[in-house]
Amino acid sequence: MDSPKSLIQPAECALFLVDFQAGLAFGVESVSRQTLLHNVVSLARTAVLFGLPVVASTSASKVYSGPLLPALQAVLPGVTSIERRNMNAWEDEMSRAAILATGRRRLLVAGLLTEACVSFPVLSALEEHFEIFVVADACGGLTREGHELALRRMEAAGAKLTSWLQVLLELQRDWTRRETYEGARAIVEDNAGGYGMGLVYARDMLHPA
Repeated sequence: MDSPKSLIQPAECALFLVDFQAGLAFGVESVSRQTLLHNVVSLARTAVLFGLPVVASTSASKVYSGPLLPALQAVLPGVTSIERRNMNAWEDEMSRAAILATGRRRLLVAGLLTEACVSFPVLSALEEHFEIFVVADACGGLTREGHELALRRMEAAGAKLTSWLQVLLELQRDWTRRETYEGARAIVEDNAGGYGMGLVYARDMLHPA
């Protein structure tokens, strides 16, 4: 039986990461930078586990923003970030071509800053009939209000909002999927707060009679 089309599946999705660079992270005030880094690393680990193509784009790396964050480089060793000049990655020929080359029409998008370099390519991709899932807790804005307003604008244009944990659970969907069980559980245990603590407790303390 086919899964409902509204639910994402690994074979349909690609992950697009925009401007995860220290120079831009310095300006994030919508969420703590530690939480933001934690969330996007969890999202990247999820993409690797489920075999999603990952496209990363950066801007002004040499003059202001710096390279792709080292924590992301560590979990995405095979991904080379695409450098661009314009704020809208969809208007950058190399970035857009890399996304098109994945062959995936359902895109998970996360990045900095929500008000510009996230929302601009999302709005442009929606115009070309891509289905976009903005991983809202893996995006950072200059202010909480600006972040929320940008999310509302993208949602009004047709984007779906989600979280990194929902992405992981939606891709796993069944804990009897043994090929990804251990990896998915490890990400949850490491990064999903009380839920992860509960899984650790169940593993270590609860045993069948």
